Amino acid sequence: MAKRNYVSNSTESTRMFKNDFLESLTKVHYSVPLIFWIPVIIYFIRKAYVVGEMSASAVFGYFLFGLAFWTLAEYVLHRWVFHFHPKSAWGQRIHFIFHGVHHDYPKDRLRLVMPLSASIPMATIIYFIFYAFFGEFTLAAFFAGFLFGYLIYDECHYAMHHANFKSGIFKKIKDHHMLHHYSDPEKGFGVSSAIWDKVFNSGFPKKEIK
Repeated sequence: MAKRNYVSNSTESTRMFKNDFLESLTKVHYSVPLIFWIPVIIYFIRKAYVVGEMSASAVFGYFLFGLAFWTLAEYVLHRWVFHFHPKSAWGQRIHFIFHGVHHDYPKDRLRLVMPLSASIPMATIIYFIFYAFFGEFTLAAFFAGFLFGYLIYDECHYAMHHANFKSGIFKKIKDHHMLHHYSDPEKGFGVSSAIWDKVFNSGFPKKEIK
């Protein structure tokens, strides 16, 4: 019998913390990232264009650069961070909280987008890493695009698990992600795009994608 890659397809999953407050930090409605991060993206665009007096073309160029760079960051984070398999008990616990629970309960409607308790600290750390490579205002435009890419990823991820696409590019993206969950979790690490799976040869044969 083939190895079972998930525990349950229920729209709810296991409890991760005994403490109610900590447990609440692990769950989020798919609309929350949009409500929180869109104003942040607007802030960074305004900072680059109005405060930094960058040209519209320069802001747009750095925005697209950030958006494109997100696709690589998404792949790297998913493949080498979220799918890193620690050996220690505490490492396995952290892995389960961040990503393991999603593979055990792939349709949990409240654990399909990243909660703010995780995305805000992660975005802050990444921002200051980028700060070493960009000027203040070019970083603002770049980071706006990077965050927009993250939003596309988060909302696409929810849609891949809960929307019923009949045809077109979104069906192909969904099929790719479903194979990651239900066929081989060590392949198909791109969620919003499969381009880096092609570059790193970690995708699925065409015959597996309907």
